[in-house]
Amino acid sequence: MKSRPHDDAMADLYRDEPALALEVINAILEDGDQGELLTVLRQMAQASGGVQAVAEQAHLNPTQLYRTLSPKGNPALSNLTAILKAMGLRLAVQPLPSEATTA
Repeated sequence: MKSRPHDDAMADLYRDEPALALEVINAILEDGDQGELLTVLRQMAQASGGVQAVAEQAHLNPTQLYRTLSPKGNPALSNLTAILKAMGLRLAVQPLPSEATTA
């Protein structure tokens, strides 16, 4: 049996189970690991027709998109929102649970 790269396997999983991808992203956002978030967004871009297609829809250069979604990337908010929109997603702001509700 031939092994596949991890990113390809995750892209296939996210394509087949988009709700799982959203759960993973939201869990990462709670932890605040930007590198991990960008890696998952790159995998989701692969699942959403490929990085080239997402770059086109986001009006970004594919090379720029690969760099932006690398673990050390630091996307501008405008680029991040364009990338998310190209994948049918958007940012949302929610209040943090207060100490009274978490105790």
